[in-house]
Amino acid sequence: MPLDSTRRCFNELSWPQVEQAVAIDRATLVWPFGACEQHGTHLPLATDALFADRLLDAVLEKLPPESPIWRLPVQAIGFSPEHVGFSGTLSFSSRLLISMVVELGEQLAAMGWKRLVLFNAHGGQIALLQVAARELRKRCPSLSVLPCFLWSGVEGLTSLIAEPELSDGLHAGLAETSLMLRLAPSLVSESRPADGLKTSFPSHQAPPGWSLEGAAPCAWLTSDVSSSGVIGNSRGASEELGAALETLLIRHWIQMLQSLVDSDWPPRSGAALGSSGS
Repeated sequence: MPLDSTRRCFNELSWPQVEQAVAIDRATLVWPFGACEQHGTHLPLATDALFADRLLDAVLEKLPPESPIWRLPVQAIGFSPEHVGFSGTLSFSSRLLISMVVELGEQLAAMGWKRLVLFNAHGGQIALLQVAARELRKRCPSLSVLPCFLWSGVEGLTSLIAEPELSDGLHAGLAETSLMLRLAPSLVSESRPADGLKTSFPSHQAPPGWSLEGAAPCAWLTSDVSSSGVIGNSRGASEELGAALETLLIRHWIQMLQSLVDSDWPPRSGAALGSSGS
């Protein structure tokens, strides 16, 4: 069967079509990552996985049909030890998740894939997937591995989410609640918790320069700062805000993935990026 480049799902291809896809110059494979973890009393366990899955589909649908890019099924369980004190959370160990990325990546490299994007929507496994990517690249020098986070580098967020929520709304707050109201409103309950904030937990206020996340973070557990599982304020959440966030995210990742597919970056040869000079 001829390869239909508008069919973006790797697992819907036949094996000859996979061979055709791999042979295309600049062919790129995207692996979406989420988690199965508590998101307060008002959002589903699948929040991060749903975001990664649906937004990636929306991005791929808007790319030119000739763009050689495909996606793997979403990895819906991830590394979530910070949430294990709340019912429903499922978490792989760090060792298992790294092993899974490396083992599957080795298989993809053996097929001939040259570029793998780890498209992650769970903030608690950003660093872990960076470690996994580095380990995979070490074992498979021919495979470029690009670990990305859904919310990182997206321009315009400051115009939609004000401080301190933009910095402190780490989990199930305004942004995630609004986006879920846009993508899957039937999964959102009517409660709008505000929890885990500095005003609610003055004993957890950090000394100057230190914070839950940032330049000098700590290895926090959600139960350290929140009784509801929320870290942020969801009270102003709306479908309208979710639509605006969706637009920003989709626009950003269209630009990112299209520019990647159109380029020969990153280099895989191990050669110096610039002239060595003498």
